[in-house]
Amino acid sequence: MSVKTMETQEVIELLEKVAGFDRPAGNDRVKTIIHRVMHDVFQIIEDLDITPEEFWSAVYYINELGKNGEAALLAPGLGMDKYLDIRMDAEDEQAGLAGGTPRTIEGPLYVAGAPMSEGFARLDDGTDTGAEVMLLKGVVTDENNRPLANAIVDVWHADSKGAYSYFDPSQSEYNLRRRIKTDAEGRYLAQSIIPSGYGCPPEGSTQALLTQLGRHGQRPAHIHFFISAPGHKHLTTQINLAGDKYTYDDFAFATRDELVVEARPVTHSAQGERHGVTGPVTEVEFNIQLVSTDRQDRQAMHQRQRVMA
Repeated sequence: MSVKTMETQEVIELLEKVAGFDRPAGNDRVKTIIHRVMHDVFQIIEDLDITPEEFWSAVYYINELGKNGEAALLAPGLGMDKYLDIRMDAEDEQAGLAGGTPRTIEGPLYVAGAPMSEGFARLDDGTDTGAEVMLLKGVVTDENNRPLANAIVDVWHADSKGAYSYFDPSQSEYNLRRRIKTDAEGRYLAQSIIPSGYGCPPEGSTQALLTQLGRHGQRPAHIHFFISAPGHKHLTTQINLAGDKYTYDDFAFATRDELVVEARPVTHSAQGERHGVTGPVTEVEFNIQLVSTDRQDRQAMHQRQRVMA
């Protein structure tokens, strides 16, 4: 049976000193957070009778996680990104800003500064000649279905092997990444290739923990979006392509029913042909609805560390 020490004066005073409560310097918010985090860690050790061997295994796991650069990969795998979305959805509901296209997780692979195009963009660099040609299209509207001209659709996705440019040095700069400004009817159009899903590095820290949990580390084929327009809530979302083995079994918990989109092969596309996309093509249509707001803090993406290439 586990010993009980959490309520002793010695542990109470230790936690206060760990958090710097006995010193005037420092940041009060950080002190409060660290006090709570360390209290909960101590409580876990007590409640689950964590052994020194288990504790130090966890410490060295964190070392390996940092060495592998996988903390931002493990976070969605443990549902943290999804939980933040749940909280933000609840905050929107409370603030009267619910509705529109649902948000879902950003992931760790965004790169800022992609080239800007007007109405139409080609995302791929043409080197993946065996990939399935995709025509990605849609309309951006407000919550009353009025088209939003000059909205910015910032889109990025993996190649046919599940790799992302910048993080995969074999790809050209900004391959499969573009920003598209919608036309007068709120439309955007992009030529690209059908992406592949991907898995966590099989020998990496994230997969090591997922294996202990009896879980896989696979993501379905998906396409990421940031969508913004003045006077409207910024939207972070992604679509999953229907029919992928992992569409409804995403290790990052990003799938939402409203964001599962069919990839539809067609022999030709009138829209595509106007931009030189001839012959058979696979169309993916994703229409986006933004919610109006005059709150400046909701019109921009939340601040976090991102690649600024």
